[in-house]
Amino acid sequence: MKLLFVVQRYGHEVAGGAERFARDFATQMAARGSEVEVLTSRAKNYMDWADHYPDGTEMVDGVPVHRLSVVLPRSDRLFGPMHYRVFHGRKPIPYHLQEAWMEMQGPRLRGFTEALRDRAAGADAVVFFTYLYHTTWAGLPAVGDLAPTVLHPTAHDEAPLHLPLFETTFRLPTGFGFLTEEELSLVRDRFAVRQPFAVTGVGIDLEAVGDGDQFRAGAGAALGARPYLLYVGRLDPHKGAIELYDHFVAYKRRNPSPLALAVVGEPVVPLEEHPDVVVTGFVDEQTKHDAYAGCVALVQPSFFESFSIVLAEAWAHRKPALVQGRSDVLVGQARRSGAAIPYVGFAEFEAALDLLLEDDRRARRLGDNGRAYVERRYGWDTVMGTYETFLASLLGIQPRRKLTASQPSL
Repeated sequence: MKLLFVVQRYGHEVAGGAERFARDFATQMAARGSEVEVLTSRAKNYMDWADHYPDGTEMVDGVPVHRLSVVLPRSDRLFGPMHYRVFHGRKPIPYHLQEAWMEMQGPRLRGFTEALRDRAAGADAVVFFTYLYHTTWAGLPAVGDLAPTVLHPTAHDEAPLHLPLFETTFRLPTGFGFLTEEELSLVRDRFAVRQPFAVTGVGIDLEAVGDGDQFRAGAGAALGARPYLLYVGRLDPHKGAIELYDHFVAYKRRNPSPLALAVVGEPVVPLEEHPDVVVTGFVDEQTKHDAYAGCVALVQPSFFESFSIVLAEAWAHRKPALVQGRSDVLVGQARRSGAAIPYVGFAEFEAALDLLLEDDRRARRLGDNGRAYVERRYGWDTVMGTYETFLASLLGIQPRRKLTASQPSL
């Protein structure tokens, strides 16, 4: 198969779940014999989309990645008021304001439509990752007459998903790739889609090993030999990082102990310094696995998830988890696996953490359940087998005629 992947950012330094999914799927499909190309931006940071990577084409893990420059970096000074108007202003929201919001959100790339159509003409399928950004919103209607298209929405129940702007976006793809049963249900309920689909999940490296002592050494004296909970992800309120910080500080005030919280991830907002909270910043893959290996448990506090890689990775290391009970996806993963305890609010967080800390056998049982669940559902051979079968079935479907849409060509 000849596949063109389209995603807003791409690279080992890029911290983002959807971008990680795109890179993993592209790399795996190439390794299994497909001809894969990627069209993306030069950006590393989604906050402004500023050019970071070199212009042109580079090889990333054996996959040619074509990078285009951003038309204009995003400015919070301009985008912030527009974002507030669209989501908190008077309703209904005029369609032209929704379009203006999308144009300002970006990333708008120079020569994007022309480059996309040129490469799509020789592809068996064009695969888009994430419904939210301009690369998908403007890209899907640009290539519907050239090749079958697949959209991996990585959708969760957030305000943008309910904009009328995306009604056409979800009707254009030839098929969908979903990460969980909950994402499938959400998209079906919101858009009444009827296209073919596959629920694939994401492959997890079952052979990865970590060294907790190595992580402790790198984290320094503030962590030392203390037991620690682990958070892996962006320090972002939408990811629940601030709520987790507040819950943990309150827990330690009420339950004095050596327990620490290790926070591993790209800082979007700073955390107030605390003697029991150790912040490492962005780390490489091996350091992340070292962190999993040494932790007492993972905490996944995110409100908005379509699939949690870090949760599955922690389970691969036989670690139990506490998960945000306000996320249907995380609750679904916890129930199917029997490997995590959901919580809502501080009282449930405190009770759930006490359950793990007070009973080592319970914690080990949850961790063993998690490992078995990941082995059963998320080995790369299982995930890619499902995905290849799905893509092959779509190649027998005639691509849709291009629909008229109001998205501008760049």
